[in-house]
Amino acid sequence: MEYLDILFMFLKAFAVGGLICTIAQVIINFTDLTAGKILVSFMLAGIALTALGLYQPLVEFAGAGATVPISGFGYLLANGAMRGAQEGLFKALTGSLAAASAGVSAAVVFSFIMALIFKSHTKHN
Repeated sequence: MEYLDILFMFLKAFAVGGLICTIAQVIINFTDLTAGKILVSFMLAGIALTALGLYQPLVEFAGAGATVPISGFGYLLANGAMRGAQEGLFKALTGSLAAASAGVSAAVVFSFIMALIFKSHTKHN
């Protein structure tokens, strides 16, 4: 792979990931939605776009720019469930859990390690 190809891959990921974050920031600035509702909305949007076959081309184009944001987590869950559904009902229900297990496990383990290293405290305004 040439250096220009790698640079172009980075630029695509940055542009798509930045666009997703920009949309979230606009929603934060101009609505009264809480952060939790916005996160759930983006995750559900990732699921819906995957079900419609629209998120996979975005992942192929942008790579990590589409899979790292929370909408990418929705894509991961939906993709796992759809692959599991090809093997039966039980796999359809557990496929999303299997697909997301590595990321969720890593988040729990690293969060625990950070909790041991750093002392939490209440933020005073």
